[in-house]
Amino acid sequence: MKTAVIIYNLGGPDSRAAIQPFLYNLFNDPAIIDLPAFIRTPLAWLISTTRAPKVAPLYDMMGGSSPIQKNTLAQAEALQTALAGDGEFKVFTAQRYWHPMADEVVGQVKAWDAQRVILLPLYPQFSTTTTTSFVKVWEAAATAQNLTAPTHTICCFPDAPGYVRAQADLAWPVLAEAKKHGTPRVLFSAHGLPEKIVTGRGDPYPIHIQRSAAAIAAALNEPGLDWLVTYQSRVGPLKWVEPYTIDEIHRAAAEKVPLVIVPLAFVSEHLETLVELDKEYGHIAADKGIPFYGRVPTVSIHPAFIQELRSLVLQVAANPVQAYISPHGRRICPAHCGACPCGSGNGLL
Repeated sequence: MKTAVIIYNLGGPDSRAAIQPFLYNLFNDPAIIDLPAFIRTPLAWLISTTRAPKVAPLYDMMGGSSPIQKNTLAQAEALQTALAGDGEFKVFTAQRYWHPMADEVVGQVKAWDAQRVILLPLYPQFSTTTTTSFVKVWEAAATAQNLTAPTHTICCFPDAPGYVRAQADLAWPVLAEAKKHGTPRVLFSAHGLPEKIVTGRGDPYPIHIQRSAAAIAAALNEPGLDWLVTYQSRVGPLKWVEPYTIDEIHRAAAEKVPLVIVPLAFVSEHLETLVELDKEYGHIAADKGIPFYGRVPTVSIHPAFIQELRSLVLQVAANPVQAYISPHGRRICPAHCGACPCGSGNGLL
């Protein structure tokens, strides 16, 4: 059976000229700004036009564009290679807010005459602002272009063995270096989320983040490891999920504690890792006299991570029954997480 595998991420501008339209697409998403369209659309235009000149220098630090699509293509190529011999799979890449976007990729999948589609998020932890947002635009584009192939979506994989092993493998050398400067603290830094999305929608994202961090901390096998979850990339006046990464950097500075930063919600390098964590937060850590500040690389094309993606694809292909599929074979979110897409019954995997 011809199976199209769509790996998708947030996306990022591929040139300076793309910064404003990328930001417009981001802030015009109702999953991000939950307001009526007649308010949200002009607000998105205002935010994007005023913010673009401010963030342009940040993209200049990365050569004038985001590397996220290049990194996603590398992951697609690695997954395609891993799936060789497993059946007729073709891996496509898609991004939510910049090219290639859902409508473009739907056209490619239809032209390939796919008989089945598997949507595989490059977000290990589920959120309505990421996975659900993409699935909605994919479904709309598929309907508009009459793509009728059955579609199955992997909801999340916050503590999948290969993902956890890849994170631990990459963290060990940084942790070893940090130990030379004292007893280190590990910050599992995730992209932030406004608190009202968690409380208002029942979004399970922070619970998934905690689950990932606990699994990675256990895999590090460091008795008494000092670790906690933190959140970065806060924008605007709303209260976001705490604690904030920057606040914990200041606390570590006051306590003279070596820091290891694990960007567990990011599976490829982009603005939030290369600039925010490495340059902005790294400079603050140096200025404040933190004895060691080390950032763990993202899992990217780590073999264990790619093999985990392959495993997820093959499990869905073997049991293609429901639209959203939990890789745990059951719902993992507590009952109060109303946004969990897996319902109250068991998944398949």
